[in-house]
Amino acid sequence: MIKPEEIKNLTLQEKLLLMEVLWEDLSGVEDQLEISDWHKEILDDREEKIRAGEARFIDWETAKKEIRDATS
Repeated sequence: MIKPEEIKNLTLQEKLLLMEVLWEDLSGVEDQLEISDWHKEILDDREEKIRAGEARFIDWETAKKEIRDATS
C-alpha cells in the first residue's frame, strides 16, 4: 500500500502516471461503483433538461472562467 507521505514525495510526472493507472483500474469496475442519491438526482435533472431542449452548453474555456469567477 502506498502511504500518503510517499505520494507527496513523487514528482509531478509520477503523480500523473499514478492517477492514470488508478483511473484505468477504476474505470474497469464502474458497474460496482454506487452513485449517491443526491448526485443521481442532479444527473437525472440534467438529462431531463437535455431531453426537453432546456440545457445550456458552453465550451470548456468559458466554463473554467465561470468557475473561477464564482469561486474568487
